[in-house]
Amino acid sequence: MKKVAFYTLGCKLNFSETSTISRMFEQKGYQKVEFTEKPDIFIINTCSVTENADKKCRKIVKEALKISPDAFITIIGCYAQLKPKEIAEIPGVDAVLGAAEKFRLLDLLDTFEKKPAPQVLATPINQAIHFNNAYSLNDRTRTFLKVQDGCNYSCAFCTIPLARGESRSDLIANIVKSAEEIARTNVKEVVLTGVNIGDFGLQEGVRKERFIDLVKALDKVEGINRFRISSIEPNLLTQEIIEFVASSAKFVPHFHIPLQSGSNKVLKLMRRRYMRELYAERVASIKKMMPHCCIGVDVIVGFPGETEEDFLDTYRFLNELDISYLHVFTYSERDNTAALKMEGVVPMQERSRRSKMLHSLSDKKRRYFYEQQIGSVQTVLFEEDIEDGNMHGFTQNYIRVAAKYDPLLINELKEVKLTQLTSQGLMEVEEAAPEVVTH
Repeated sequence: MKKVAFYTLGCKLNFSETSTISRMFEQKGYQKVEFTEKPDIFIINTCSVTENADKKCRKIVKEALKISPDAFITIIGCYAQLKPKEIAEIPGVDAVLGAAEKFRLLDLLDTFEKKPAPQVLATPINQAIHFNNAYSLNDRTRTFLKVQDGCNYSCAFCTIPLARGESRSDLIANIVKSAEEIARTNVKEVVLTGVNIGDFGLQEGVRKERFIDLVKALDKVEGINRFRISSIEPNLLTQEIIEFVASSAKFVPHFHIPLQSGSNKVLKLMRRRYMRELYAERVASIKKMMPHCCIGVDVIVGFPGETEEDFLDTYRFLNELDISYLHVFTYSERDNTAALKMEGVVPMQERSRRSKMLHSLSDKKRRYFYEQQIGSVQTVLFEEDIEDGNMHGFTQNYIRVAAKYDPLLINELKEVKLTQLTSQGLMEVEEAAPEVVTH
């Protein structure tokens, strides 16, 4: 029985796909092992969002060779689609598979025997037209369920359409079936993931279903306590979706909404599909219906043409917005993107300074949001995440809590009262009800 190990870089979507591919290996009789257990085969799932994708890929290959010098090393994922020949030149790489090939790697590579030269199996991205169903299992307390792939947007900074192809989705019926399979494994929370999930419903280029209908169908799945929407574009987050989440017992009050810039001038340069006024409207609408809702924001600093005044415009906009935390990305140049040809390149030192300012703002926002919730009773899903005798978990509205370790609480939902913040910025809790909540 050959041993296979997996390593995943990047997003929740990548984790869902790695997990599914690993189950395909196990079904074929391979033994899944940890990265350090001298596997015969390494599968490395890559990401292209950050500029050091190449560096990370090289480092993992190097570590893999140290652990198991004769292992067969396969690289898949976004970076593999974008730069297959470059990856094939990394010493130790045996195969590189693109977006259309990665789910067929067991058929394409068959025996996983080394060849005189690395195999590059990456067709042009327009060949990636099929939706491959995927969800993570047994990796964490929460499951990442892929509902959509690819993107038809052409944001000036992004390579994802080049790495994953056009927007496409599974059928609602198939996703519900996957959710029912997940429910049978005693998973309590499912996170819906994709590249542009609000664009859900395109099959072979034709819109056949809608995201709101998917949400309504999943809300009826028995055996899953919580559904979380991973990230949704502000122009696709409709009033209907917000109202449904507000009334749902299963969809939690937590939205992650990419903004990218609080300057309308920069949003236009980025080729985003909304202005900041629409974003502010969405946030106000959510908070009106769900005052306790957690709202996370993606923002990019140092985009070409972003002046100091534009950045301060973004800072002030975010500072006044009723949001809970920021994911701050420092702009990095990408091959084959429109931004690469734009004027007004921001020096790296300046990008770094702006990033630090927004990280500080994020800490302030998170702390304020947490403090607003002190004294409230919330349901926490506890995870197998133990540190210094404490275990951690998340409330419905994404507050990370710390509690004294109790093995009985792992993967259980429990009602607790939020009491105070720790020096690390986590929420301390005390028992609110004697019994674990199971309904």
